[in-house]
Amino acid sequence: MTGWTATDVGDQHGRTVVITGANGGIGLETAKVFAARGASVVLACRDRGKAMATAAALPGGNVTTVGLDLGSLASIRHAAEELRSRHSRLDLLINNAGLMMPPLGHTEDGFELQIGINHLGHFALTGLLLDRLLTTPGSRIVTVSSSAHRQGRIDIDDLHFQRRRYKPTTAYSQSKLANLLFTYELQRRLTAAAANPIAVALEPGIISTGLQRHVSGAMAFSVAVLGKLIGQPDTAAGALATLRTATDPAVKGADYYAPDGRILNASGHPVPVRSSSASHDADTQRRLWVESERLTGVTYSFNSRSDAGTAA
Repeated sequence: MTGWTATDVGDQHGRTVVITGANGGIGLETAKVFAARGASVVLACRDRGKAMATAAALPGGNVTTVGLDLGSLASIRHAAEELRSRHSRLDLLINNAGLMMPPLGHTEDGFELQIGINHLGHFALTGLLLDRLLTTPGSRIVTVSSSAHRQGRIDIDDLHFQRRRYKPTTAYSQSKLANLLFTYELQRRLTAAAANPIAVALEPGIISTGLQRHVSGAMAFSVAVLGKLIGQPDTAAGALATLRTATDPAVKGADYYAPDGRILNASGHPVPVRSSSASHDADTQRRLWVESERLTGVTYSFNSRSDAGTAA
């Protein structure tokens, strides 16, 4: 049997899709497919000028932008307000943007960069847009994780490495594990509320993109070699797991998709797989959720008749 490809994405006319970090990499490839299939696509990016240039070059003619800096809660709230004012429905929120292994740094709000951008920023954005997803039949929240989550260990009491020694790889793995803990706890709460959306996650495989710009030394060499030997052949292949989790009718809430390659899920066609045992720890999921609400000031409401999230 042949594997799932972008040709399996059906007609997307009438659907509104928001993709974070869609200026390049798999976010851009995802946007290309949705635009070509007729969706109304919103590129949510930190550099709005670059996003506007990207939007103008995409097929379909129904591509817009919103300025979004996931390292700033103020920017996230402003972007959510703009999106809510422009769109009465939201079919897909694709939490794609990410940061990989930078030197120790902090967001505008004092969060360690990787947990702040990869997890907390998306946690806040999702909560602030939830009411649009709740009232849109068939909506989905898709979050891009990584195989690095399998090495991840999360310290709820020291998310920002104030006590631990900072290691870029440790912080990255923690943030990618957080993506899954968030997805599974979100789905649990959606199910308990008999709410409409489903929350799903994925890993794209090994791909050479701008995400690796902070990786250096022996790690950079290893990533480059692995990419050539066992990685995805191109960025378009890397976007397949996102596209499948976003569109395949067979996908269910809390599903996790990854390439079907035999080595590290590094390449291939997307299939459902099981994530690490740490990602399924229900107590850690709940504790991270509570801490994320505290840090971001965003609390979720699963009542479709009220505003989705509130910001303190």
